[in-house]
Amino acid sequence: MDLFGELEWRGLVYDATEGVRDVLAREKVTGYIGFDPTASSLHVGNLLVMMPLAHMQRYGHSPIALVGGGTGLIGDPSGKSAERQLMSLEQVEANVAGIRGQLERFLDFESRTAPARLVNNADWLTKLSAVDFMRDVGKHFTINAMLTKESVRRRIDSEDGITYTEFSYSLLQAYDFLELYDRFGCTVQLGGSDQWGNITAGMDLIRRLRGGKAYGVVLPLITTAAGTKFGKSESGAIWLDPNITTPYQFYQFWLNVDDRDAVRYLRFFTFLDADEIGELEEAGQREPEKRHPQRALAREVTRAVHGDAAVADAEAAAQALFTDRVSSLSAAQIEQVLNGVPSSSLAMAASGLSVTEFLTAAAVTKSKSEAQRLIKGGGVSLNDQRITDEKTAIVPAQAIEGKLFVVRKGKREYFIVRLL
Repeated sequence: MDLFGELEWRGLVYDATEGVRDVLAREKVTGYIGFDPTASSLHVGNLLVMMPLAHMQRYGHSPIALVGGGTGLIGDPSGKSAERQLMSLEQVEANVAGIRGQLERFLDFESRTAPARLVNNADWLTKLSAVDFMRDVGKHFTINAMLTKESVRRRIDSEDGITYTEFSYSLLQAYDFLELYDRFGCTVQLGGSDQWGNITAGMDLIRRLRGGKAYGVVLPLITTAAGTKFGKSESGAIWLDPNITTPYQFYQFWLNVDDRDAVRYLRFFTFLDADEIGELEEAGQREPEKRHPQRALAREVTRAVHGDAAVADAEAAAQALFTDRVSSLSAAQIEQVLNGVPSSSLAMAASGLSVTEFLTAAAVTKSKSEAQRLIKGGGVSLNDQRITDEKTAIVPAQAIEGKLFVVRKGKREYFIVRLL
C-alpha cells in the first residue's frame, strides 16, 4: 500500500487534487501541514493533522511541520465567525516553543532517510516588506477569486464583516507553500477541509512563479456520532500538554468515546493496522460491555502523546478509583485522578481535629450537624476508610504522604483536602 492508500482506508482523505495519488505512489516527496500557534499547546483536534505527517514519514516521504509564527500574528479566518484577537510576537514565540515538543512525539527529526523538519514561517514572513509582497505575490490573485472563498464569503455576510488583515491570510499561506517549495522542494500540502482554498492558492502561485506542479490533500473535519464538536469534554477542550489536561483525564477522554466512534477513531488516531482494528471491532460487537475498542484507543493515543508510564499510571489510577483503593495511589496520582473535584486547604495542629470539625473546616460539609448526619448514615469515607464515629480524631499523620486527604461523600462525590 502507498501513502495515499493508507490515508484513504483510514478515512483521512476528504478531497485531493488531481495527480496526487500517482505522485505519492511513484515518488518520494516532501509535504507539509501548518499548525496555528494560538495556544501554548496543541489539542486532540490537531492529532488529526499530525497523524498524516507521521504516516508520510513511515512511507519514506519527508514531512514538514510548519509552525505559523508569522501567520499566527494575523490569524486564519477559516472556520471562524469573528476576527481572532491579535497576539503579540512574544505570545506567538512562547506558543511555538510550547508545541515544538508535542510534534517531536510523532515525528523523527533525526532520520537519515526521510528526516522530518520543524519550520517556523516567521523566518520569512516577518522579513517580508509590504511593497515586495504586494508586487511579487498580490498581483497574482484577483479580488474576484478571493471573494469566492467560503471562509471569506461567510464573514462578509456576517454582522462584523472581515478585516483586510484576515482577508490577506490566504495570500500569506500561499506564499508559505512557495517558500517551502523553493527551500525544500515541498510539493504537497495537507490540511483540514476548510483549508482547500488556501492550499489551491499556494499551488497556483507555485505554477505562476516557478512553473512547478504542486498538490493538495484535505482531511475531514470531525464531529462525534452525536453531532457534537470533537475534542471537547465536560471540563472543556482536551489538550496535549499534561499540565493542562492530565494524562489520566486524557486517557479517560478516549476511554469514554461513543461506541459508534471508537473504531473510526482507531483508524484516525492510531498506527494499528486493518487486521488489528478489525479484531477490536469484532471484540467490541461480541462483548460491548468490555469496551475493547475504547481501551485500545485510550492506550494507543495516550502512549503516543505521553508515553508508556502515563498509560500504566492512568490504568492503575482508574482501577484504584473503581475499587475504592484511592489511598494506594501517590499524592501526585491522586491530584491527576481527581483533578477538578472540589478541594480546600487546611492548617492542622499535630493533635488534629474531630472528624466533624475536620469536615466543616475543610468545607466538605456546611456545618457540624450535616457532618454528623452523613457519618451516622454511613456516607463519609476518609482515605478509603469509612467513618462511623463522629468523635473520631483526624490527625496530620494520617494524610497521604503527609500532604492530603481524600474524602468521599456518598458513593462517588470526592473532595481533596490539602494540608498547609
